[in-house]
Amino acid sequence: MRGDDLALPPVSARAAIVHDWLPLVGGAERVLADMVRVCPNSEIFTTFDFLSEAERAEVSLGVPVHASGLNRLPMVQRYYRNLLMGCTRAVEGFDVTGHDVVLSSSAAFAKGVITSPEQMHIGYVHSPARYAWDLSHAYIGAMGGVAAPLKRAIARRMMHRFRMWDARTAAGVDTFVANSAFIAKRIKKVYRREAVVIHPPVDTAAFTMGGAREDVYVTASRMVPYKNIPMIVAAFAERPHLKLRVLGDGPDMALVRKLAGPNVEVCGYVDAERMRAEMQRAKAFVFAAKEDFGIVPVEAQACGTPVICLDAGGTAETVRPLGETAPTGVWFSEQTREALLGAVDMFEAEGNAIRAEDCRANALRFSAERFREELRGLIYEVAGV
Repeated sequence: MRGDDLALPPVSARAAIVHDWLPLVGGAERVLADMVRVCPNSEIFTTFDFLSEAERAEVSLGVPVHASGLNRLPMVQRYYRNLLMGCTRAVEGFDVTGHDVVLSSSAAFAKGVITSPEQMHIGYVHSPARYAWDLSHAYIGAMGGVAAPLKRAIARRMMHRFRMWDARTAAGVDTFVANSAFIAKRIKKVYRREAVVIHPPVDTAAFTMGGAREDVYVTASRMVPYKNIPMIVAAFAERPHLKLRVLGDGPDMALVRKLAGPNVEVCGYVDAERMRAEMQRAKAFVFAAKEDFGIVPVEAQACGTPVICLDAGGTAETVRPLGETAPTGVWFSEQTREALLGAVDMFEAEGNAIRAEDCRANALRFSAERFREELRGLIYEVAGV
């Protein structure tokens, strides 16, 4: 396969691409950019657009970007996440008539765009909204402060309304696409619909093997609770002879610094170049989150680096454990220090069986070229354009 020189030509039909919102450039926005590459004759519709001109050009590749009227609210960047039901109405207000194909890129409400019977709506789901479904109780229970009882009551009512809307609008999607088999199961549970699995694009061209290996484990993530960075740091405190380097920043940073022993180096935020270099030199990459897909563990493998990760969520699909043919890492089954340390000890004893070349080859299964080819093929198959 040679870059974009794929078996199928780009989709020439006029496409509307509906994306939840554009506060920053992340994994979902990389999916959006590749949707534009697949459908170059397209327009993007989104509730909020806070990107700089350079970031917008990176994501849109020059196609028009239409933000909803909510984007003009005063200082909306401070509170846009609180406008959930307003976003549902904004998405329903997008006029996508005149487009042959509608692609939605949704982790919340983009799939709710209204389409006609003549239009094919393909809904790419990063995840059904967790805060409204399986994590609703945890999300509401975490609300604190003096007004916590009132805030929880309001949130329960809002989530109830959103769940009804979310379930109803699933009927408007002609073909569901999930970013992993894990999410396909959630789509089946929440919407009672089957989904095609197309894993998201990973920039395996940017993450390559190179550099001398160091005797250092690396973990990298935004430090939010579900990423479990404090647990990783606490575990390595029990193995003082093993070095750990921690990359990233976020709300859990203070706790991470408190738990870090002399064998743990907390680096804070690092740029993309430093991140790539650290992955290339790492002995292994440690990842303890239960992700919908998890791009960073695939980037680490693209650098030829083994991954120590949970055997659930997306990493169960992207990392082959010791014991399988051409292993690329070690699994652990619980998000506890004991389980993680068991995996680290196994890697110390048997990690030589993992080859950098196998890690790289496994990562290439999730390349951006592969994503574009699979999405392009699906559009031709179901939309006939």
